[in-house]
Amino acid sequence: MSANPQPAPQTHTVQTRKPGMSRNQKLLFFLTAWLICLMPFLFWWNTWFGRKLSEQQLNDYLHDAKKPRHIQQALVQVGERITRQDASAKQWYPDLVRLASDPVEEVRNTDAWVMGQDATGAGFHEALLQMLTDPSPMVRGNAALSLVRFGDAAGRPQIVALLQPAQITSPESGRIVDADRPGTVIRQGGLIAKLQYGHEQIAEIRSPIPGRIRSVAGTGANIAAGAEIAVVDPSTEQVWEALRALYLVGQPDDLPAILPYERDLPDISNDVRQQAVETEKAIRQRVK
Repeated sequence: MSANPQPAPQTHTVQTRKPGMSRNQKLLFFLTAWLICLMPFLFWWNTWFGRKLSEQQLNDYLHDAKKPRHIQQALVQVGERITRQDASAKQWYPDLVRLASDPVEEVRNTDAWVMGQDATGAGFHEALLQMLTDPSPMVRGNAALSLVRFGDAAGRPQIVALLQPAQITSPESGRIVDADRPGTVIRQGGLIAKLQYGHEQIAEIRSPIPGRIRSVAGTGANIAAGAEIAVVDPSTEQVWEALRALYLVGQPDDLPAILPYERDLPDISNDVRQQAVETEKAIRQRVK
């Protein structure tokens, strides 16, 4: 006779509840998450040029020598008032003339553009003429473009130069220890390469114009002082503005700089190509 089967032993799993976050921990968590979201907004709010400034803020920002971006933001908004034909902008015209000799390149560059918005501005014409000798090619170019609005072609050579690639040479003999890649889009002042020279010293090679890197010496290359390190083609926006200005003031001598932009190349947009064609036609018609 078989033994009665014994029931299988039953096991009971004791579930332990994980301790939850305390109230203070929750508050700290939400505060941290809020700050993570807030900080980018505050950075954007303080650097966005579109944030409307009061007249008092405009005046303060135009004199804030410690924060060049504040000056730029104020300049942009004064320029917007000028384009809206807001008479209140005239109160800052003396500041625009003053800032034409500001030590910060970006400020002078923006200032040259703003003064071109009003060809009747007192002192603007003279200030822009002086800016044609600025050490920065971008400031010279913007001043020349603005002068066209005054009916002045004195900056024509600087406008033609805006169509030319920037050839960047080495300040010292040394070795390239880091370099960007050809074809990379780069902003004005963007880092292209690093040159090691002397006793482990590093020189940062930066682009004087916005555009696209056409060529650059590779990492490890030995470079003599004065030798070419990189070539940067100008940005589409820069070429477009230069071609539009030459449509009005260009001469036959400028055609060699214009004709390459009529070619069917991948880096040249259809708008730029068409503008180059129209600019060539306008120049040839003027000399008939």
